[in-house]
Amino acid sequence: MAAIATVPNYTPSLWVRLCHAIPRLDLTLQTRNSVFTPDSWEYQQTLLVLSSFSAIALVLSLLVILSFLIYYCCCRRGEGGRDAEEEEEDDDASGGQGYSGRKGRGICCVTWVSVAAVTLCCVAIGIGFYGNSEANDGMYQLTSSFLTANYTLASINLLVSDTMAGLQQSVSGPLTSMEEVFGGHKPALVPTRSCRRLSERVVSLLSNLTLGRGLIPITDGFYRANGSESIVGALTPAPPSVAPTLSPSANNIPAPFSPGWAANTLMVNEDYRWLSYVLLLLLDLVVCFFILLGLAKQARWLLILMTVLAWLALFLSWGSLGLETATVVALSDFCFDPNTFVLNSTHFNSRTSTEVLDYYLTCDRKMSSPFQQILTQSQRALSSIHSHLSSLERDALPRFPKAEKSLREVQQILNATEGNFHQLVALLNCRGLNKDYVDSLKGLCYDGMEGLLFLSLYSFLSALAFTAILCSLPGAWRSFHSDSEEYEDSDSESEDPFTSHQARRQTATGSQRGALPHFYSYQGAGWTPPFSSAPPLPTPNVSSNGSPGYENLPLSDRQSPPPSYSPSMLTGYGGSQSHSNPSHSRHLYSH
Repeated sequence: MAAIATVPNYTPSLWVRLCHAIPRLDLTLQTRNSVFTPDSWEYQQTLLVLSSFSAIALVLSLLVILSFLIYYCCCRRGEGGRDAEEEEEDDDASGGQGYSGRKGRGICCVTWVSVAAVTLCCVAIGIGFYGNSEANDGMYQLTSSFLTANYTLASINLLVSDTMAGLQQSVSGPLTSMEEVFGGHKPALVPTRSCRRLSERVVSLLSNLTLGRGLIPITDGFYRANGSESIVGALTPAPPSVAPTLSPSANNIPAPFSPGWAANTLMVNEDYRWLSYVLLLLLDLVVCFFILLGLAKQARWLLILMTVLAWLALFLSWGSLGLETATVVALSDFCFDPNTFVLNSTHFNSRTSTEVLDYYLTCDRKMSSPFQQILTQSQRALSSIHSHLSSLERDALPRFPKAEKSLREVQQILNATEGNFHQLVALLNCRGLNKDYVDSLKGLCYDGMEGLLFLSLYSFLSALAFTAILCSLPGAWRSFHSDSEEYEDSDSESEDPFTSHQARRQTATGSQRGALPHFYSYQGAGWTPPFSSAPPLPTPNVSSNGSPGYENLPLSDRQSPPPSYSPSMLTGYGGSQSHSNPSHSRHLYSH
C-alpha cells in the first residue's frame, strides 16, 4: 500500500481491495500470495482454481436439470392414472369449468416459474449491457492515455533528434567554413573551435537521453523500434476510433515497451470483446422473447427450439463467468499495487533505469529529475555557444566580412536549437506522463473493473435463469393440448359429419352444463303441419336387412339429410316447446 500512496490522485477502489483479499490456492491446494506476477506458473494456477468454480457450478446446474427431466419423463408416467381420477373428481366438483384442481394448479405453477425465470434473464441482460458499456469506456480511456503518452515520447524523440541533427549540421557546415575563413587569425579561430567543441558536447549529452530511445524516426511521421522494422506508434495523436491499426511484424511485443503498440493492440482486442458480448446478450434476449411467445401461443415446436438455444446460452454463461472471474481477480491484483509490477517488469525497464521509471510513476515534488544534470549542462553549453557567436560577430566580422554568411547560419541553427530545447525541458517534466499514467489507471481500475464486475453478475444471473428455464419448460409443453386431442374430443361428442368443428366444440361445451332436450323429444310430436304445398315424400324401399334403401329413387326425390343446428337454437327451440300447451296445439289443428 505504500507504493500506491505515492501515486497522486489514485487510490484503489473498494472492489479492488475486496477482490485482492480473496484467498488464493494453487492446484495442490496450497496458499499463495496475491502479488500480480502473470508470468509465474504458481500465480496462473491460482487463477485456474478460481475459474474452476464456474465449472463446478455448471455441473451442479446440469444435475439439477437432469433431475427435473427424470421427474417429468419417468415419475409423472406412474402418476398418470391417479392424476386422471383426481382430475375427473375435480371436474365433477367444479361443474366442468376449464382446468381445475391439481392439473390447473400444476400448469399455473410451471408457467409462472418460466415467466419469473425469463424476467430474471431480462434483468441480467440489462446489467450485461451496462457492464459491457462501462468496460468499453474504461478501455477507451486506457488506450487514449497510451496514445497521448506515445505522442509525448515521440515528440521528445523528435526534438532530441532535430537538436542533434541541427548541431551536427552546424559543426560540419558553417563552423568549418568559418575556420577556413579565419585561417591563422587566432583571436577569431579560438571562439570558433570552442563553438565546435560545445556543439559536440551537447550532441553527446542529448544522446544519453534514454526515455525516447526506443523510437527512431522514419518517414511520414512514424517511428520504429531499434532493431525492428515494425511500426509502433504515430507522432500525431488521435482517438482510438480513428488511430491507425499497427501491429508488430516479427516480435509479439517490442522491447522496450511502446505505448503506441499497446494502445493499438488493446483497441483491436477490445473491439472483438465488445462485439462478442453484444452477440451473447442479443442471443439471450432472443431466447427470452421467443420463450414468452411460445408460452403465450402454446407452441411446442417453438419451445423445443428455444430449449436447444437455452442449453447453448447456459454453457456460454457459465464459461464467460469463469473467464470474468479470473480477469477480475488478476486486475484487482494489478490495480492494488501497479507501481511494483511496472518497476519489476522487464518489458518496461529493459532500456530504462528504475530511477527514471520511479520518477514518472510517482512524480514526487521532492524528487529531482534524472535528466536535470544533462539538461543543465546542455543549457550551459548552448549559452556559451551563443556568447562565442556574439563575440565573433562583434570582433571578427569587421575584419572578415566573408564569414558573415556562415555566422548567420550558425546563429539561425542555434536559435532553432534553443527553441527545441525549451520544449524538450517541458516535455521531460514528470507531470505530463504521470497524468497519462494516472488516467490509464483510472480507466482500467475504475471503469474497467466496474464493468467486469457487472458482466460477472450478468453471467451468474443469466446462468441461474437458464437453469430455471430448462427445468420448467418440459413441464410447460407437456401441459399444452395438441390439435389432435381437441379433434378427438369433439368427434367423440358429435358424430354428425355435416356439423362444423366449431359447432361440435360448442355442443361439447354445452353438454358439460347439462343434457339438453332432444329436438324431437317434445309433447305433440306426432302432429304434421296443416299447410304444406310440398308433395309427399316417397316411401323408401326396405331392404332385406330392414334398412331403408333409396337406390331406386332419383337424386331429386331423395330425402336431404337433416339440418345442423347450433346449441343456442336447440336450447331456445326446445325450451319454447317444453313450455307450450299440448292441448292448445291439438285444438288448433283439429279444425
